[in-house]
Amino acid sequence: MEYPQDFRCPNSMELMKDPVTISTHMEYPQDFRCPISIELMKDPVTISTGVTYDRKNIEKWFFTYKKKTCPATMQPVKTYDITPNHTLKRLILAWKNGNNTHCLQPSPSSSPSRPPPRPSSKHEEIVFIFKTIETTPFKLSSLKKLRSLVDLNDEVRDDFVRLGGVEVLVHVIVVQILMETSDFVAFRACEEALGILHKIPIYEESDYCVKILSKPECMKAMAIILQRGSSEARFYAVDLFRKLGKVEYDWSGLIQDQGIDFFKSLLELVSDDMCKKASSCALEVLIDILNASKKSRIKAIEAGAIWVLVELLPDSSGSKCEKILVLIKLLCKCADGRMALVEHELGIAAVSKKLLNVSDGATKMGVKILWLISSCHPSERVLEDMLVYGSVKKLLALLHVNGRSSTKDNALKMFKLHANVWKKFPCFPSELKDYLGLIGDV
Repeated sequence: MEYPQDFRCPNSMELMKDPVTISTHMEYPQDFRCPISIELMKDPVTISTGVTYDRKNIEKWFFTYKKKTCPATMQPVKTYDITPNHTLKRLILAWKNGNNTHCLQPSPSSSPSRPPPRPSSKHEEIVFIFKTIETTPFKLSSLKKLRSLVDLNDEVRDDFVRLGGVEVLVHVIVVQILMETSDFVAFRACEEALGILHKIPIYEESDYCVKILSKPECMKAMAIILQRGSSEARFYAVDLFRKLGKVEYDWSGLIQDQGIDFFKSLLELVSDDMCKKASSCALEVLIDILNASKKSRIKAIEAGAIWVLVELLPDSSGSKCEKILVLIKLLCKCADGRMALVEHELGIAAVSKKLLNVSDGATKMGVKILWLISSCHPSERVLEDMLVYGSVKKLLALLHVNGRSSTKDNALKMFKLHANVWKKFPCFPSELKDYLGLIGDV
């Protein structure tokens, strides 16, 4: 006799004699539960009727209880073939890893006053979209719907992360960019996925999102989008790079893989007047990369970084000016960087113009750059340019500032090193020669 499904005990599948209701501490997504046990599936498999069950439960139904029907629909089954549902299994694993509790059962040390986060009002819709994204080759419309949901509020975004959304989208990007033909539609799907990931906050190095985004195949795919994507997609990619840089991401693998093309892409964004946010993000990413590695500085110089930065410097102001000067200073720590600045006709002039005109930070960086140049490349042309373009006059003004600072110390060192040369130039103000003589005696 076939008993109605609701009358059966989930564990024994027999008619319940004394039914009771129990409560659970954890809300599993409905689609992740086995229809037989109502528990989270560990090894989901699909039978001929299209319904998915946990393997051990459906095998027990077929082969222990000798049933010939689908437990959920009660339809007769013509074959006992079982197909692993890899997509659903990956979604479940991603959800488990992304869940804020980091486990499926309550920890003994967890406080009963702090229950696990409740699913958002869009929970089931998010799960359905995930399954659609995984099964259809036409992902763009589903990704757009998902983006509109993630835009709603923090509750939905948190639910998206707990359900493994970051891993789902990274999989889309990697497969479309690295493993399949990157036609226009596929590229648009990747751009839409990046637009969603761009809205997900990243807090610390151990964050689940960081671990997924930092995978080499994901970073490589984003670097390709940085080179070939739309302006919007390039901004999303560089902003994700910026967020990863804040949690001390190791850039060495990506730099080794992408080479100077990666730096050229970042420098193009730095020069982008249309999207100031993208330009600012690219500057921050470059600072993070160049701070970490001398090899990266050499590749950036080969990509033309000094030329680009010097050209941008005269029209820059505020924080953008400071960031550009920081980058020039880092590049001038390399001999090739110093030579590139000296060889640029506007190099010393552009740096000199910013001394005392922007901020204390910009002045400090500018003086450091001039010290690196004048101490390592003290050619007559370099020293004359420093005099003609006002560097010497501004350095002298810094010596009158009260107190001790590294900036003042660098200015003093330059005068001690080059005062006798500067005094010989006819354009040097005569009233300053006596002052320099005093410095030379110090």
